[in-house]
Amino acid sequence: MAHLAVNPWIPFAYLVAGVCFILALRGLSSPATSRAGNRYGMFGMTIAVVTTLVTHEIASLPEIIGAIAVGGVIGFITARKIKMTDMPQLVAAFHSLVGLAAVLVGLAAYLNPIAFGIAGADGIIEPQSRVEMGLGIAIGAITFSGSIIAFLKLAGKMSGSPILLPGRHVINLGTLIAILGLVGYFTQDQSQWIIVTITVLSFLIGFLLIVPIGGADMPVVVSMLNSYSGWAAAAMGFTLHNTAMIITGALVGSSGAILSYIMCKAMNRGFLSVIAGGFGADAGAGGGAGGAPKEQRPWKRGSAEDAAFIMKEAENVIIIPGYGMAVAQAQHVLREMGDQLKKHGVNVKYAIHPVAGRMPGHMNVLLAEANVPYDEVFELEDINGEFAQADVAFIIGANDVVNPAARTDKSSPIYGMPVFDVDKAKTVFFIKRSMGGVGYAGVDNDVFYMDQTMMLLADAKKMVEEINKALAD
Repeated sequence: MAHLAVNPWIPFAYLVAGVCFILALRGLSSPATSRAGNRYGMFGMTIAVVTTLVTHEIASLPEIIGAIAVGGVIGFITARKIKMTDMPQLVAAFHSLVGLAAVLVGLAAYLNPIAFGIAGADGIIEPQSRVEMGLGIAIGAITFSGSIIAFLKLAGKMSGSPILLPGRHVINLGTLIAILGLVGYFTQDQSQWIIVTITVLSFLIGFLLIVPIGGADMPVVVSMLNSYSGWAAAAMGFTLHNTAMIITGALVGSSGAILSYIMCKAMNRGFLSVIAGGFGADAGAGGGAGGAPKEQRPWKRGSAEDAAFIMKEAENVIIIPGYGMAVAQAQHVLREMGDQLKKHGVNVKYAIHPVAGRMPGHMNVLLAEANVPYDEVFELEDINGEFAQADVAFIIGANDVVNPAARTDKSSPIYGMPVFDVDKAKTVFFIKRSMGGVGYAGVDNDVFYMDQTMMLLADAKKMVEEINKALAD
């Protein structure tokens, strides 16, 4: 691919594309503006792709257009058929493709550097391009293998529990040092064994980094992999001398890193502790709020009729969905319950924890699919002060994010994590399959045993369906 003389319209077109990507991120920051954000993103990507195709001499243009067409058709069909409950797996799969593309572009540039304009007539690659190439391949390979593991965990093809390998920290650190050392050595020697070794070790470290991370940490993992894919794209942008790729990669990489930090803060977790993995692995089969052996404590069992009667008479009901709602695919019947309550004059709100579910915004996506109005959905910091005035806190599929031990028990592994103050509500309905299970942190929840709590033990979807029948009577 030979580069033509720089046309002043090319930087301008890439600048417009970059502005569109920034507007896309701005739009995607809110469910209410997410559709506009998607449109900005598609428009910006169209500008970037078309500009690249028409401003370079490309010998294989028919093949490229054919590949774009095939990929577009596959993407369109996949997006149309995918269930909202499977969205986390789809996101992880897309991240893996970005990583793989970065690896393949880097290897192609290594095999034919003259065509990419990064080598002289003697075929010697410029040292700067070797650094960009090595880092791009390394980050891309880590993104690919890590995303594949995340996909398998999210899809249930691999255990969602942390898989703790002996000596993993030493192995990970040694592998990372080896990769960085080889990238540095690659600037002095462009032998093929170096680039192959970098690629293999990077695939390995991606696997080793994600395997020890449990399912409930997947929102952070998905965001982290998103950041990796952005930096991989940016590195390849330098190799290809493509401004749009550099801008896009930097935006994706930085926004993913910021989102990962925000979610780690919401979990009261350090970023490195998530990477190390194994959170809750040693907690055992359950325990008190601080992890002590579980006591036989009195609790009250409620029924669908109890829930329907009390909520029908309430003024304010706050619904807290969690991953259990996604597993049961109960979002549609939950919205129906909210609609029925509103017909009885009840003020209904939905409270979303930043790390609920298995990807960033998981609960928001499911509620949007069920056509829950955006103005009824609130984040933790916006609604937590309202639980003291709430008549009912209705918990469906959440656990650790409503555990008061995070505020009161310094010995608890979740101490310091921001949680919903559901214990301040007048009445709490807690949908759970059984009293035997615990949250991901492996600790018992004092909310189960509060005087104002009624446990609704059943499949989440079936229980809400029964409540809807009782509300309709």
